[in-house]
Amino acid sequence: MSILRIGIAQIAPVFLDRAATIEKVVTRIEEAAQESCELITFGEAIIPGYPAWLSRTDGAKFDDSLQKEIHALYLEQAVVPERGHLELVCDAAREAKSMVVLGIAERAADRGGHSVYCSRVIIGPEGDILSIHRKLMPTYEERMVWGIGDGSGLVTHALGDFTVGALNCWENWMPLARAALYAAGEDLHVMLWPGSSLNTHDLTRFVARESRSYVISTCGLLREQDCPTSMPHRDLFLPSTGETILNGGSAIAGPDGEWIIEPMTDRETLLVADLDHARVREERQNFDPPGHYARPDVLRLIVDRRRQVSVEWIDHAGDIRPVSSRNDPPV
Repeated sequence: MSILRIGIAQIAPVFLDRAATIEKVVTRIEEAAQESCELITFGEAIIPGYPAWLSRTDGAKFDDSLQKEIHALYLEQAVVPERGHLELVCDAAREAKSMVVLGIAERAADRGGHSVYCSRVIIGPEGDILSIHRKLMPTYEERMVWGIGDGSGLVTHALGDFTVGALNCWENWMPLARAALYAAGEDLHVMLWPGSSLNTHDLTRFVARESRSYVISTCGLLREQDCPTSMPHRDLFLPSTGETILNGGSAIAGPDGEWIIEPMTDRETLLVADLDHARVREERQNFDPPGHYARPDVLRLIVDRRRQVSVEWIDHAGDIRPVSSRNDPPV
């Protein structure tokens, strides 16, 4: 399996509609399977969508009824993996025999069930959720809706000869986060973006060259037609007819930093490419950042991969826990 066929599913969500967006994701997985893709990637928080209203509706206004109304809908439509919201996606991955890298807005059951995290999910070819990584630091106005993540998901997964890792959006700019994945053997790095060619044009090639790895930038889109008329305050969010808010920009760079697929914008598409692991091995000959070019006697990184939780329950054996302390997330 030196050759790996990958597919980037550049799609728009049905904005703030979890079920309808999952249906689109499943359809793209099925289409990628028809192309024999063994890895299929989607953009940041594609289910149920990136919180693009924040910068367009005075998202930092405190105790504002408009912000509360939209946030309540976002919380309602967010993904709770423990409630089986990703079962259809897992089934599709298993049917396709493909690994899926997917961005979600996660309603975190282990943090009380009423806060949202920007998370990337990796689903294995057998349909199992292999890991969930919560974005280490939401960017700028994203902090109005997303909690701060942890290091639990700073892990990699084997896929044929490749070792796959992934980060969300601007945490790809964090040198130590990248270094943690490099040290975990990563040679195929997936960047999840909400959709902007400005983000992917420079960083995709730079990280590929730095890591001597393949780098996939996988992006979403958001246009007027992707926002249902039932969305609260849609007229404030979309003042312009036919407007494109997020324009895509999905791309692939090789381990020498050169483009395999240049950034693709302004349309939903499935981008397919064959990646040869031999190219990684060739480029590691003169530079291997966690290996022969590292100096752990001088520079070392410590990574805390414990999942952060608000409370640890310590019960006596045989005690009956009250309903209020059960692990099930609220409906």
